[in-house]
Amino acid sequence: MIPLVSVDVQGAESLVMEVLRSGQLTQGPMVDRLERAVAEVAGVEHAVAVNSGTAALTLSLKILGLGPGDDVITSPFTFAATLNAVLASGATARFVDIRPDDFNIDPVLIKEQVNARTRVILPVNLYGQMADMLEIEKVSGEHGLTIVEDSAQALGASLWGRPAGSFGIGCFSLYATKNVTAAEGGVITTNDSDIAERARLLRNQGMDRRYNYVCCGGNYRLSDIHAAVGLSQIGRLEELSERRRQNAERLSQGLNGVDGLVIPRALGGRSHVWHQYTVRVTDEAGCTRDELAAKLADRGIASGIHYPRLVFDYDCYRGHPQVGDSNVPVASRIASEVLCLPVHPQLNDADLDYIIDETRSALRA
Repeated sequence: MIPLVSVDVQGAESLVMEVLRSGQLTQGPMVDRLERAVAEVAGVEHAVAVNSGTAALTLSLKILGLGPGDDVITSPFTFAATLNAVLASGATARFVDIRPDDFNIDPVLIKEQVNARTRVILPVNLYGQMADMLEIEKVSGEHGLTIVEDSAQALGASLWGRPAGSFGIGCFSLYATKNVTAAEGGVITTNDSDIAERARLLRNQGMDRRYNYVCCGGNYRLSDIHAAVGLSQIGRLEELSERRRQNAERLSQGLNGVDGLVIPRALGGRSHVWHQYTVRVTDEAGCTRDELAAKLADRGIASGIHYPRLVFDYDCYRGHPQVGDSNVPVASRIASEVLCLPVHPQLNDADLDYIIDETRSALRA
């Protein structure tokens, strides 16, 4: 089976052993090194490591002091962590439709949703390509809003040379399936020293030094062992991203022109890191999206549906007082069409050719 995701942590052994030999397994010097490396990639002054991407989002909204009566504008086409972080803050999530060309929130529609309660715009840089952050930044500036950038899938991506995580507060995930993984982990990025200091306090029970509590915090620390795993890949990020770009280009060349199959593309000015290679299977295709996924599985090719439903389209969110009404026809259609194909760096030319041939064959059958 050609896997959808293949984790490569080569080079981590020596750094992990360094941590084990040091005897300091919790947050320590390896976390500091990881933070400096991520800050450099994101082009910001501060990076604060935490124990998950969800924690990064949750703490960022907590730092901003959100609560009941506040609104957060975000995408309906995302992982549940985005919505859960908003709900944990006490604010209400307001959803804006996405654009079909990049699967990201539409800045034009954001303007229509802004009201007196709006405090934050929370765009999601989905699949490794940034949203139109320059336009979103204009909207936020016009209305005095804060941007919290869900870049869980976009470490190393950029827009006209400006890195993901450098617009407002950036939030990254280092989960096992991400382009850079620590098995579990996340990072908050910012150019605001006060926000960075607040994040450091909140991740460590609100302590500025041992047993001196200055605020109510929690345990969101990242261990040095996890940091060592993540750090081993940061230096290879551009190499690994370039391999993903080459694989995506080969897939697009091979799958171009297939009826009913819309292939993804990097939009102008954007450096796409291809966390996922996501096609759309439309009504003009020879089979449905789900049928294509089943056929590929039978032929030894794993695929994934990210995401099969809109984030609020589950019983636990329906009728929730903090989940706003929405009219998002583009996102609704996209959720029924998307299918992710393997694009990870461990694929060889034979793998890619097989994926192309079998996908074309499955759509003709």
